[in-house]
Amino acid sequence: MDSYNSFAEYYDALMEDARYEERCRFILDAAERFGHPMGRTLDLACGTGTLTLLLRQHGVDVFGCDGSVDMLSEAMQKSLEAGEHILYVCQEMQRMALPETIDTCVCTLDSLNHLTDASDVQRTFDAVSRAMNPGGLFLFDVNTVYKHRSVLADNVFVTENERVFCVWQNFPRENDTTDIALDFFAEEDGVYYRSSEDFSERAYPEEQLRDMLARAGFDVLAVCGDLRFEPPAEDEQRAIYIARKES
Repeated sequence: MDSYNSFAEYYDALMEDARYEERCRFILDAAERFGHPMGRTLDLACGTGTLTLLLRQHGVDVFGCDGSVDMLSEAMQKSLEAGEHILYVCQEMQRMALPETIDTCVCTLDSLNHLTDASDVQRTFDAVSRAMNPGGLFLFDVNTVYKHRSVLADNVFVTENERVFCVWQNFPRENDTTDIALDFFAEEDGVYYRSSEDFSERAYPEEQLRDMLARAGFDVLAVCGDLRFEPPAEDEQRAIYIARKES
């Protein structure tokens, strides 16, 4: 995975519709629904740490992990400004090796889709399993195959706000993989500066994800539509998986 140098700078401005508060509440509700104390919690692929901070502010003993130094720099600055001292670890998710065990792992906002090799997804599930205490809860979301085929497709999206003007171009290829090119235009003293970022995402069918979770020692408790405890709709763009590590 790339380090997302430019993406880190503009990530929060582009994620204004991420519904972080609702995601935090859903995670806490899911843990309660399945009778699971959050315990020591890892926010995997935490990005700029918005969800990490919210979980901490809701009393969760949480730390973050991400493969991008630039994302973690933003996350640390954010937590310090909020008066919270949160540990952040710089590791790629598929090579994660933690010094302590965890009770809960969350991985949100299609972070796993950035792994375009299925073997890396399996390695990530294995790494989470190795780090997790028996009975631990693993909650993650993914962009669906439907979203890749019907929403991203070969479309172009434009986002404009006070922080940045962004052009998002999609280039679909085999195995439900989409190459994504972002061009950022930011104004400074009347001059617009351009920066770019390229990466790829891949969508995985539910059957494949269930199989990989089982191989890693997880029992799938539920597969939900985005932010609701109901099965994903046929046109669901994001699905949430809730799995428990077998004893």
